[in-house]
Amino acid sequence: MAAVGCKEKPKGFDKFNPNAPVFVDVAVAATQVVDKSVEVTGSVLATESIELRPETNGRITYLQVPEGKLVQAGTVLAKLNDADLQAQLEKIKVQLELATINEQRNSQLLKVKGINQSDYDISLQQVKSSRADLAYTQSLIDKTIVKAPFTGQIGLRQVSLGAYINTTTTIATLQKTDKLKIDFTLPEMYEQYVKIGKSIKVEGIESTNAKMNANIFAIEPQINATTRNIKVRAQLQGKMLPGAYVKVYLAETSKKPSIMVPTNVIIPESKSKQIAIVKMGIAQLVDVETGYRTSGAVEITKGLNVGDSVIVAGMLFVKPGSKIKVGKTLTMLEITK
Repeated sequence: MAAVGCKEKPKGFDKFNPNAPVFVDVAVAATQVVDKSVEVTGSVLATESIELRPETNGRITYLQVPEGKLVQAGTVLAKLNDADLQAQLEKIKVQLELATINEQRNSQLLKVKGINQSDYDISLQQVKSSRADLAYTQSLIDKTIVKAPFTGQIGLRQVSLGAYINTTTTIATLQKTDKLKIDFTLPEMYEQYVKIGKSIKVEGIESTNAKMNANIFAIEPQINATTRNIKVRAQLQGKMLPGAYVKVYLAETSKKPSIMVPTNVIIPESKSKQIAIVKMGIAQLVDVETGYRTSGAVEITKGLNVGDSVIVAGMLFVKPGSKIKVGKTLTMLEITK
């Protein structure tokens, strides 16, 4: 039996033509003003905040910490045992009194040349030495007293009356909460979003909370070399608890026109990002740099020019040098809203 080979092509079969043009849709790159905003996280801080600790070691003989209450600056909150220092102070006072009397007597004798100058100088030196000892001992006594350094709200008491404490023991915390601060960081690429005096929006962790205003009043003068972040501090116009977590919303300081393209037209490469464009009916891949992002669009900061025809549909079969046949020509504003 002779083998019969069919050399005819089935009907409807077309041979693939690598030179055939690829049908795509394009959008013309154009500038548009975008309301750029950045969301970062921050923390609420009290205007002043300290841990109350003694300046010396000792046993607590007096303790008056009104937990959660407002205390005035200078209020005595705790005292340590100072009996030995008080005794020493009385002794020095007696010595000073005697030295003063002796100095006054020698002063009269010196006037009538009853003693020489050196004897008087010794008595005067004894007075000055006793006064210095008195001031030093009084300073040691003052260190046994813990006072509120500023008016604020005191926290929970951490010690009890009669306890022996040292300079590392925290008696309580003190917060000045009449004015609050917000500390937050943001990447250095958003440096233009912060400026002294600029108003920003702050929102608490509860989604039901209304956004509050804050004003930037300080910016760290250097960028953190490890995180490449900028630290910023703002004055909060509202009431929250110190230590609270907040979201901070920053808008661009000065609005500038930007070229925005859909996110899906970006072709990621290992070391770069590319976009397919059409020039003279031929596909080209250009390297680009990106900036601000929205949910569906990204800003092109470098590599794309106004008027370039960006391929936005049909990119699957597009290669550099491919012939292109344009189906629809859209405006970039229509597809980046």
